[in-house]
Amino acid sequence: METTTILAALASGGVIGLILGLVGGGGSIIAVPLLVYGVGIGSAHAAIGTAAVAVTVNAVAALAGHARAGRVKWRCAGVFAVSGMIGAAFGAEIGKAVDGKRLLVLFGLLMIGVGLSMLRTRRMAEQPDVRLTRDTATTLLPRLVPIGLGVGFAAGFFGIGGGFLIVPGLILATAMPLSVAIGTSLVVVSALGLTTATSYAISGLVDWPVTMLLIVGGAAGTVAGIAAGRVASAHKKLLERGFPGVVIAIGAYVAASSR
Repeated sequence: METTTILAALASGGVIGLILGLVGGGGSIIAVPLLVYGVGIGSAHAAIGTAAVAVTVNAVAALAGHARAGRVKWRCAGVFAVSGMIGAAFGAEIGKAVDGKRLLVLFGLLMIGVGLSMLRTRRMAEQPDVRLTRDTATTLLPRLVPIGLGVGFAAGFFGIGGGFLIVPGLILATAMPLSVAIGTSLVVVSALGLTTATSYAISGLVDWPVTMLLIVGGAAGTVAGIAAGRVASAHKKLLERGFPGVVIAIGAYVAASSR
């Protein structure tokens, strides 16, 4: 492996870790174009599989920091994760059969749609103390399960951890604040990433040397991302506008570059 490739993979891992630590997701959305256009992995499917493994490991590391800060709703995350894993298993099998370039274009368009939806004003008031209990199950489960299935299918189909889809999905299902949704999403990102990564690894679509470099770079990026997240949480409006803005910008670039 050439030195430039090693450095590009380490830098890409740092960016992935930074995004995961800061906004609780988006690692794979960032990783796929970085691996294709930066590191130089020629196959979109190999880039997706490699990204899925690296992002899963880095997501677990980022989750620990958010959990210590009390920004994880474990029961809501558990239901969403189980539903999402079922959807992801089906989505990954279908996604592998789709042409790589077409997959990246659809990927970019999905990001733009999600980003625009997040810019819309919320109709429901925030519920910072939301919890899944016997009393709230009849209200929360009919939202968490179908949204989890849909997000999981998309995550598996596009080969992403799903953070940029999970965060708005959790907010839609539970009305939890963005900062809490970011922390909670990492539980689901880890579960969905593991499902997708396993599927692609079995099919031989993972570049393991690059994966190791991504994980090493991601460790440093995660620490920086969590620290930056503490600062961003104090500026709520900036986070709420900046998060979807990044999604839209990257989605537009991926869709345009893949035509």
